[in-house]
Amino acid sequence: MQYLRLYQGSLPTTKIYQEWEEFAKEQNCGALCIFTGIVRQEESKEIESKNKSLGFCNAGDNPTTHSKVSVDLLNNTDLSQANRTTIVSALSFDVYEPLLHKWFESWQTKATQMGAVLLMAHSVGDVAHTQSSYMCAVISKQRKAALALYEEFIEDFKANAPIWKYDIVGAQRVFALSRSTPIEGSGVLG
Repeated sequence: MQYLRLYQGSLPTTKIYQEWEEFAKEQNCGALCIFTGIVRQEESKEIESKNKSLGFCNAGDNPTTHSKVSVDLLNNTDLSQANRTTIVSALSFDVYEPLLHKWFESWQTKATQMGAVLLMAHSVGDVAHTQSSYMCAVISKQRKAALALYEEFIEDFKANAPIWKYDIVGAQRVFALSRSTPIEGSGVLG
């Protein structure tokens, strides 16, 4: 059983669930806690923020609160792009695999010490809304160990896994900065 798997595009959730359930049964485990992340349709704050910084306002905005835009900037801006809908039609993911494997192995060590096993699947590339991009499972003999690890693992995944999320708006791929957290030790000075 491969404990960490990456898939191009959306996850085959039913297949993954069946494999993980069979693995839990083979290990004589009584607890299988599975979390599945589903891409939801929402508005992109990044595009909206970019539009406001260019001087474009949403309905109901007070235009006096936005900075003035120079004529040169307006002349070099594709107005159709700036006024385009901000609905996110999909998410896209980049993964730094060596660091992801290192991060996951540290969690697997912790799980083993608690009498549990972690399983994880994640998408690389584009995943449309209503499709799944993330699944994880905690398997243990009894529920207490699985439940003790379950939420902590998912929260740390959101904060520290080296996976970068982008919004797909129209044909544009925009880094989802407002839903990102810096990874400790990353960056030039980090």
